[in-house]
Amino acid sequence: MKMNQQLFQINRNFLICFIVSALFSAIVAQMLSGYENHLNTTITIVIGYVIYFGIFSSLFYIDNKTRYSQMKRGLIKKEMLGLISSFGIGEIVYLGIRWPTLYYFLEVNIEPFLASIISEIISTLCYMIAVTVFLRKTKTY
Repeated sequence: MKMNQQLFQINRNFLICFIVSALFSAIVAQMLSGYENHLNTTITIVIGYVIYFGIFSSLFYIDNKTRYSQMKRGLIKKEMLGLISSFGIGEIVYLGIRWPTLYYFLEVNIEPFLASIISEIISTLCYMIAVTVFLRKTKTY
């Protein structure tokens, strides 16, 4: 099987963002340990999203600015549509797993830092699989 460079870059960026976002999310979850579990879960996930997408957009731009400047406008639009729809499906999968798992782990009294890390690992793996499969199926990459 041939290695797809763009898919490799996206997955590399996912992992970089995951590590940074997971660390900050876990710290926030621990800091909010005195709050209700549903508030802790929601705020932790929002902070993680802000960090994740801030870093991911920067990395994606750096990786693709030269490539997109040499592509035709129609191809860029097609690729962007595939990426956005793939990421959208991935986000549904991510949130559908992240919120309930983090909330559950907090409810069963797992330490907030650890609960956040475990939940992030589970949901990010499912997210990466969903996005990669969808990008392959739509032949975006």
